[in-house]
Amino acid sequence: MELQIQRGCGLDVHQATVVACLLTVLADGKVKKQIRAFGTTTRELLALSQWLQGEGCTHVAMESTGVYWKPVYAVLEGTFELIVANAQHIKNVPGRKTDVKDAEWIADLLLHGLLRPSFVPPKPIRELRDLTRYRRKLVESRSAERNRLLKVLETANIKLASVASDAFGVSGMQMLTALAEGKATPAEMAELAKGRLREKIPQLEPALEGRMEEHHRYLLKLQLRRMRDLDQDLAELEERIQQRLEPYREQLQLLEEIPGVDWTLAAVIIAELGVDMKVFPTASQLASWAGVEGVPIVVEGSQGRRIHLTLFSPSKVAWLRCSPGRERRPGPRGSRGRRSVGNAFR
Repeated sequence: MELQIQRGCGLDVHQATVVACLLTVLADGKVKKQIRAFGTTTRELLALSQWLQGEGCTHVAMESTGVYWKPVYAVLEGTFELIVANAQHIKNVPGRKTDVKDAEWIADLLLHGLLRPSFVPPKPIRELRDLTRYRRKLVESRSAERNRLLKVLETANIKLASVASDAFGVSGMQMLTALAEGKATPAEMAELAKGRLREKIPQLEPALEGRMEEHHRYLLKLQLRRMRDLDQDLAELEERIQQRLEPYREQLQLLEEIPGVDWTLAAVIIAELGVDMKVFPTASQLASWAGVEGVPIVVEGSQGRRIHLTLFSPSKVAWLRCSPGRERRPGPRGSRGRRSVGNAFR
């Protein structure tokens, strides 16, 4: 098979070591092989980069194994043409992979042009993705803490959540704080209601009686403090995300025109897919990357009618869910009508 690359290196990346196999095509057509091992500290990775530059290497390939490839990619980025290949794809390429070292096998596939590169977004998009994914974790932590708090209230027979539609709104938080302090009477706490919740003061007073003991108040204080810390961290993180979204303000505004998409979900779409749709040759490949490519099925309905449905995997589309506690803002329906994700990037 004809060689596509004249100087390429295959990397077998592990947690503590990186094995590099550099293959160089000589003038007589023979291939010179050099194998060296490096550590994974920044100093060692810089030494790897300098060695490859000194040898005139142009392309570097590695497997996308866990997160170990990311620091290697970060050091080599901008200096070489990098290919991060799917590990499963490398295993599926016919050959005697078990009889040769992984690094040499990757380098051989690289020189013959048999590696299909995985999509690695630009650095600004990768950093935005880190922020949006961490935000999702914080939101999930806050939701879990709220559920634990509600469980404590039920244990103490406090029925605030049964009366107030949002037990963690302004009124609800003031009542929860008063419950934790243990000084106000149920009637006094009910008077803390604001807005439309004041219409339910007669129902609030008996709901706030319960049997709050010192043990319950202690747990409640800890949980309220945790929630305040999470709210503060989320506010700081969202401010950072807004700053990183400035270069993509146009795409963000277009995405927000989609009904049901607020700025947080629009930010996640940009972070996960990027803004250059040219990297996805077809809409099907874009949907597959996003994890929203459904499986069509046909269900027999009533009176023999057939119903065509599309199933989606909840685990794959988890990143597309709007954040808990965030109100979904419907987009405008003017002359543009409903917009799709693909149209938002055109």
